[in-house]
Amino acid sequence: MLFDPPLVPARLVRRYKRFLADMILSNGREVVAHCPNPGSMLGLAVPGSACWLSAKTGKGRKLDFGWEIVTTAEGAIVGINTGFANRIVGEALAAGTIAGLPREGAWRPEVPFGTGTRFDFAHTAPDGAITYLEIKSVTLSRQPDLAEFPDAKTDRGAKHLRELMAAKAQGQRAILLFLVQRGDCSRLTLAGDIDPAYAAGLGVARAAGVEILAYACDLNPKGIFLEKPISLAL
Repeated sequence: MLFDPPLVPARLVRRYKRFLADMILSNGREVVAHCPNPGSMLGLAVPGSACWLSAKTGKGRKLDFGWEIVTTAEGAIVGINTGFANRIVGEALAAGTIAGLPREGAWRPEVPFGTGTRFDFAHTAPDGAITYLEIKSVTLSRQPDLAEFPDAKTDRGAKHLRELMAAKAQGQRAILLFLVQRGDCSRLTLAGDIDPAYAAGLGVARAAGVEILAYACDLNPKGIFLEKPISLAL
């Protein structure tokens, strides 16, 4: 996923009201940017951090800038826009670069399932077998080399686990893919201290046959791309 137009460098002044962030551009101008991340952004919203912003295009954005990338104090580049996860994975699905997933035929986005749920992607094989794929964006890391999910309590995530189990119970393939939008982690675990219910629920889902995948990203201010699988420490 390439950024077009190119991102604009800035420094973070503060993040507030979850979806707003004061930034200072390289020319000294102070602006308010949209923060497209509903989580806690633990360790990522540190005042003074180097950031990259997208400039407003079209009429749909109320603010002139959107916050897309931050560099941590340890030098890790992190993509904070959770809305990009589906686009990044969608490009990889189209290119057939995710090992073990169907490469023949199209993946459909935003597929309804159950009551009030949509899985991020689904694929139907010629024999009618369906593969459901749900994606979770990961930004948290509190230990070197280790990514964690979630960074805040996620009732929505727990609901998706139950629906994936329901799909598996129907005889379909059900997969949960954690997309780690940072390049400094080779392992992923669950933040059970932040959301013990989700950690327990994922254990139940794995036992029920829901497949768990985790991928890291190659990212820089020019673009973000799904890179390689990382190990699970669950």
